Amino acid sequence: MKDLVIETAKTGAGLVESFARQNADRIVEGATIMARCLASGGKILFFGNGGSAADAQHLAAELVNRFAMERKALAAIALTTDTSVLTSHANDYSFETVFARQIQALGKPNDIAFGISTSGQSANVIEAQKTAREMGLFVMALSGKDGGRQIKFADWSLVADSAQTPRIQEAQISAGHILCSLVEQILFPQSAANSAQAQD
Repeated sequence: MKDLVIETAKTGAGLVESFARQNADRIVEGATIMARCLASGGKILFFGNGGSAADAQHLAAELVNRFAMERKALAAIALTTDTSVLTSHANDYSFETVFARQIQALGKPNDIAFGISTSGQSANVIEAQKTAREMGLFVMALSGKDGGRQIKFADWSLVADSAQTPRIQEAQISAGHILCSLVEQILFPQSAANSAQAQD
């Protein structure tokens, strides 16, 4: 069992490192896009299912509250948290459009729609991305496996190339954390400098 613990950790860490190395430029690009959106008064709408729903909430919280530095709040919303909206829409219409409906209600052309899926095939994530594109939002996607249909409806995407859902999720939340860290450093360079000095 101990060997299994170590082997699982090594596999996950290896994927995260190779994922970051292969996509470093892409991640910097994504953070820059997010920072520009927030600086211009836009907001980021995160959504996903299951573990990806938890990641959507996690990343929204990192931006609204803070990631690693003291700074003002940043505009982010997880579309996975309002159970009344989710259940009423799923009951009255369709679960496939639970996120698309919220995009229609909350999204503006200056915003970012950020979909997260381990398979790249989640119908409600794809429908939300389609709706966001039609409305003029910029669409970002974290996907897994081969990217699936999801990345066809994204303006920017990262794909964690693994067949194992837990490993994909580990790479995705690592990428999400790096994006949040870079956004803070881009938008609040003085705070970043002060944080670095405090650590010296």
